[in-house]
Amino acid sequence: MSFQWFVFGQVKPEYAVPVLNERAVRAGAGLLFFFAMASFMNAWLMGNFAPTRVFVLAFLFDFLVRLFVNPAYAPSLVIGQWLVRRQQPEWTGAPQKRFAWVIGLLLALTMFFLVVVQGAVGPINLLVCGLCLMLLFFESAFGICIGCWIYNRFNAEQARLCPGGACEYMPPSSERLGLGHVLPLVLLALVVVLAVSHEKSRAEPAAQPGTTEPGLPSAADPAEIARCKVPDFAKAMGHEAKWKLHNNCR
Repeated sequence: MSFQWFVFGQVKPEYAVPVLNERAVRAGAGLLFFFAMASFMNAWLMGNFAPTRVFVLAFLFDFLVRLFVNPAYAPSLVIGQWLVRRQQPEWTGAPQKRFAWVIGLLLALTMFFLVVVQGAVGPINLLVCGLCLMLLFFESAFGICIGCWIYNRFNAEQARLCPGGACEYMPPSSERLGLGHVLPLVLLALVVVLAVSHEKSRAEPAAQPGTTEPGLPSAADPAEIARCKVPDFAKAMGHEAKWKLHNNCR
């Protein structure tokens, strides 16, 4: 199949609006979510922001191609389309996806300015990155396009051909959650609470000054002192306590 440059979506005679393959879109969102989470964890746990800067550049490039060239040539969607090539396409309306991806582009530009240009580290980065992860996760895991939902709230012409027929389908009352559905969730929450309480009770009390916990090297051991020396990147981030916790240091 051949594609044209500088178009958004495929025009098919059986549909009134340009369409995109929802299966490829979800696969692309899943790929972006995976690499976004990997780079985020590198920054959060290791203080290594290099993967984040690389991902932000790739993310921005991907969305620029989606919106200003052709989604068919966006790298994440090229790979996503290849991964689902043996699955029957599920066509979804392109107009609402364009609106949703504009939100993604704005987030990408914000992260580019903060992380790549300014090299900033702080709660704003965490908030923007968390929002990106949430949008990507809902798209890839549940097929829920939050940007498309916002599109319907502010656009007089409602979206058509939503994934799973969400724009037209109204679930019957028989499919609503009942007591039989909620009870297992309550029991699971109770099991988790009891398990956490049990784990806390198993934890030994903190060691008194001048002593060590059973199985831990002496605090005066030179090798232990060298191992537990907090690296400069953790100090720069203000994560000394977290670094010590993750490395079992006191």
